[in-house]
Amino acid sequence: MKRLLLAALAVAVTTSAFAQANLPPGKWWRRPEIVQILNLTEEQQEKLETTFRTSSSDLIDLRGEVEKQNITLRGDLDQAQLDRVAIRRDAQKLSDARGRLFERELMMLADMRGVLNESQWNRMRSGLLERLGNATPQRQKMNDRPNPRRQR
Repeated sequence: MKRLLLAALAVAVTTSAFAQANLPPGKWWRRPEIVQILNLTEEQQEKLETTFRTSSSDLIDLRGEVEKQNITLRGDLDQAQLDRVAIRRDAQKLSDARGRLFERELMMLADMRGVLNESQWNRMRSGLLERLGNATPQRQKMNDRPNPRRQR
């Protein structure tokens, strides 16, 4: 049941856990402007780096699995004669792979969140990207639009 719920959640969510948490891309804890805004200590930066390093291998493997399942499903859909059973089976495998990736990203995010104090997390959540001018107009428009999936 838990796996099914996670898979359904992953399908409904089109962006990663990090984008949803409004975190800057990449190793944001090493960017001088972010270190300054959040007042990150060297110890916090090292803990964030360690968390990232320990998660990286899993994330690479899980992203690869999602891509493999995408390719398989596309192959099913490109057949002259569609096999609904194969499509459903491979769609479920893709959904499961996305769910595992989302769950791992979310757990890494939770681990990173645990390194930050409440004040730092609130500053991060309150729009660090916008203050730094890194939000693209397209992303801002997407963030401003109501998401019908969230309203269900």
